[in-house]
Amino acid sequence: MAAAEDIQVKELDKRASGQAFEVILGAPTPDAKGDFPLSPPKKKDVSLEEIQRKLDAAEERRKNHEAEVLKHLAEKREHEKEVLQKAMEENNNFSKMAEEKLNQKMEANKENRTALMAAMNEKFKEKVGDLPCFHIHTSCCVTQNLFFLTGQEVGRGAKEQGDQRSQLGRGHLGRLKAADGCGGGRGGGVYRVFYVSKD
Repeated sequence: MAAAEDIQVKELDKRASGQAFEVILGAPTPDAKGDFPLSPPKKKDVSLEEIQRKLDAAEERRKNHEAEVLKHLAEKREHEKEVLQKAMEENNNFSKMAEEKLNQKMEANKENRTALMAAMNEKFKEKVGDLPCFHIHTSCCVTQNLFFLTGQEVGRGAKEQGDQRSQLGRGHLGRLKAADGCGGGRGGGVYRVFYVSKD
């Protein structure tokens, strides 16, 4: 530190708001000694118990961190499992609903087809209900103005009669051929026919 006699104070300016001074320090003396810095504090001796305690604490922190990571992974896997299960349930529900709609549509089509066939049969009965009918044997020739309408033959199988009925259901009138009535190899059968003019 500089001595008091080495310091000079010079007044610079004096104003109403304050006063300014200039401080002049003297030149340092050659024998002046500088201040030495303080010595660093001595380190505290660490015992083996303290080191072991710090190692145990670090191991505990490591285990806690590992447990947190495993818990996070388990929660993530559980969430993925729930999402997959939900997607499978939605897919199964969609397939089930689609199957139910298809079955309902098929059932409705079946009912409509049944109702249409019933209406066609009823209309057919109304058209041919007033026409005269009679039975003829196949041993007799049939004139060209006789048309086979019902497809019902006495003594024939159910399958053949059903085929002829389905043909009639499509609106066709099968003409009874002369060979069926005149020695064509199927003698003795009886047909139910109607007399219908060619007009």
